[in-house]
Amino acid sequence: MRRLFLPLIAAAALATPALAQPAKLDPKSAVYELRIYYAAPGKLEALNTRFREHTLKIFEKHGMTNVAYWSELPNGDFPNGRVVYILAYPSREARDASWKAFGSDPEWRAVASASEVNGKLVEKVDSIFMKTTDYSPPAHIGR
Repeated sequence: MRRLFLPLIAAAALATPALAQPAKLDPKSAVYELRIYYAAPGKLEALNTRFREHTLKIFEKHGMTNVAYWSELPNGDFPNGRVVYILAYPSREARDASWKAFGSDPEWRAVASASEVNGKLVEKVDSIFMKTTDYSPPAHIGR
């Protein structure tokens, strides 16, 4: 019985895709992505809840480093504010691979579907790619 069990465990381990392990990031060479989410009317709290309870964890699962998240203060152009955050990656290629895996993750698809049962939470996303300048104070990533 034991002889049959071990090959089954080995086969299962090989068939199970490994979770992306975040590469150790060098703050000076990392690629940073600033993302700005424009919540749909009346959906800001639901969007924050989805980030708080699910999204950050799923980002990490796919090798993305959560740097920081902010809520924009209300203003004339955006009375409800926006969600602004920064992710870090070892390279642009790593970023693209992480987002591809994230987008097809069954857990993410279930979370997105459940959270958007009453309509989309996000109307628009802006994305800006950045690298650290030689005069920047050290970034505190991967705490």
